[in-house]
Amino acid sequence: MTRRAALLLTALLIALAGGTGPAQATGYRYWSFWEREGKAWTYATQGPSTARPADRSVQGFRFAVSEDSQDASQPRGEAGFTTICAGTPARDGLKRVALVIDFGTASDAPSGETPPASRTACARLAPDATTADALAAVAKPLRYDANALLCAIGGYPERGCGEQVSSERKASRASEDESGGGPSLGIVAGVAAVAVLGAAAGWQARRHRHG
Repeated sequence: MTRRAALLLTALLIALAGGTGPAQATGYRYWSFWEREGKAWTYATQGPSTARPADRSVQGFRFAVSEDSQDASQPRGEAGFTTICAGTPARDGLKRVALVIDFGTASDAPSGETPPASRTACARLAPDATTADALAAVAKPLRYDANALLCAIGGYPERGCGEQVSSERKASRASEDESGGGPSLGIVAGVAAVAVLGAAAGWQARRHRHG
């Protein structure tokens, strides 16, 4: 193999090795706020203190480490308004709002804390009440910071509020899940590229020897 080919092979192998490791990213640990239409969650465009949900709305909260709204984890669970508010009958002059409160996973929890089990609740409120009012009715104690950022629901977490943390993401997680933990398509293609490059380099070296 020529020296140039060897260098190319080494560079490609380093690039492939780097692509298989976890990517470091900066995220924030916080409660994200969601609205649901049918079975689809949408990241809320305003905060719970200003959102005024209509009667029979479903609102969700998820505690997790996220880089931004595109990366945020959605609330889990399939229960809809009818199921969540089955035990809360309608009353004239009041609205009902279903809440899905997902306390997240242990990996997203602050050090020394354990997330409670996720739960749902139905709040019966005045027509102009906000989502924050709904939370206050069914999920106390709540905690806010000086900038009105929601820090804790039901007392969780006990400390912290939107703090910056280092998180890890595996680029090939979906591929690994589909293949049962085997190598991802990108890795297989990379290995094939190395084999092709090595064969070409060997052919070129033989050509020079016999030329």
